[in-house]
Amino acid sequence: MRLMGLDVGDKTIGVAVSDLLGLTAQGVETVRRDEKIDYWQRLAALCSQYEVEKIVVGMPRNMNGTYGPRAEKTEEFIEQLQDKIPLSVETWDERLSTVAAQRTLLDADLSRKKRKKVIDKMAAVFILQGYLDSKQ
Repeated sequence: MRLMGLDVGDKTIGVAVSDLLGLTAQGVETVRRDEKIDYWQRLAALCSQYEVEKIVVGMPRNMNGTYGPRAEKTEEFIEQLQDKIPLSVETWDERLSTVAAQRTLLDADLSRKKRKKVIDKMAAVFILQGYLDSKQ
């Protein structure tokens, strides 16, 4: 079963997919949340292209485990996602996923410009890989 991981932000959505065995996550792309572009259509196309059966959305939590305003926005996104794409959706604690992605990209010695292009996609990889690891 192939899964998709999403790191949802105000301006972009990082996208990752699992391999067919559900063991590893790979970054796919960063989708811009632009009103001029139908990003729902792009997400649906990616789900179809990769034959995704379940979507895992990173749920932002505060360090003490509580939910804040960012989590409320993510919940709204999930409601819209379920209306637009008829797949099972689960959430996964995304605490520190962006920090881990930044650290990985810094260790790879990428320029700030290159990091900015791939940070959300990398965060989606960390979210999905965490979910996959928890299921093994």
